[in-house]
Amino acid sequence: MKLKLQQPTRLTLSQQVAAQLEELISSGKWPVGSRIPAEPELVNQLGVSRNTIREAVRALIHTGLLEAKPGDGTYVCSSSELRAAIQRRLRKSSVADTFEVRYCLEREAARLAAMRRTEEDIDKMRACLQRRNAALRSNDTAAYIKADLMLHQAVLAATYNGLLIDLYEHMADALLQSIDTAVDETLTIEPHHEAHHDMVEAIANSDPEAAEEAVRSYIEALQTSLHHREGRKANNEKHDKTCSNE
Repeated sequence: MKLKLQQPTRLTLSQQVAAQLEELISSGKWPVGSRIPAEPELVNQLGVSRNTIREAVRALIHTGLLEAKPGDGTYVCSSSELRAAIQRRLRKSSVADTFEVRYCLEREAARLAAMRRTEEDIDKMRACLQRRNAALRSNDTAAYIKADLMLHQAVLAATYNGLLIDLYEHMADALLQSIDTAVDETLTIEPHHEAHHDMVEAIANSDPEAAEEAVRSYIEALQTSLHHREGRKANNEKHDKTCSNE
C-alpha cells in the first residue's frame, strides 16, 4: 500500500512522518508485537529521505511506541504514548502502590457504573462473574485471572468515561501482575469473592455507595491477606537464615 504525506503543516517533515506512523500504530494497522516495514520500504512508500525516516522512528522509540532490536528490526511495543508512559512508570512501582491505584480506579468506576449502567452492562458483568466463579470452583488459575480482569473491565465500560476506561486498559499488564501476585491468596478468601458479587448487585441496583463499599471490602481483604503472606515469608527467611548459621 502506497503511503502518502498529508498536506504540509507547521510540523517538520520528520514530525509529520512520525505522526502518520503513530496513526498506523494507534489504529491497529501496525499491531503491538508486529515488525514495521524496513527503512528502504518506508522511504519508498513515503517518498522522503532515509534521515527523515530515521528521525521519525527514533522519536517513536523515545516515546515508547517502537522498540529497535539490532539485527532483527523495529517492533511496535505499545499502542499509544499514554500506555507507554504508564507502563514505564508502573515498572518502577511496587505491588502495594499498584494495588492502591487499582483501588482508586475501581472504586470510582463502581460508583459511576452504578449511576450509568444499562441492562446490557449488567448482563456482561454477571456473565464475567459466572466465569470467574467457575474458574474458582475448578481451581483454574489462568482462567480465574482472565475472568477477574474481564469483570473489572466490564465495570469500567459501564462508566462510559473514555479516559477512565483508557487509564485502566493501559494499566492492564500491571493489573494482571497484581492479580497474579495475589491469586494464591484470593482463591481462599471467601469475603473477597462475596464482595465481588455484592459489587455487581449494587451496580445492578443503582446503589453507588454500596458499590464503593464492596470495592473497599475486597481490596481491604486482599491487602490484609497479602500483608500476612509477606509476614510469613519474612519469618520463613529469618528461620532459614538462623538454621544455616547453626
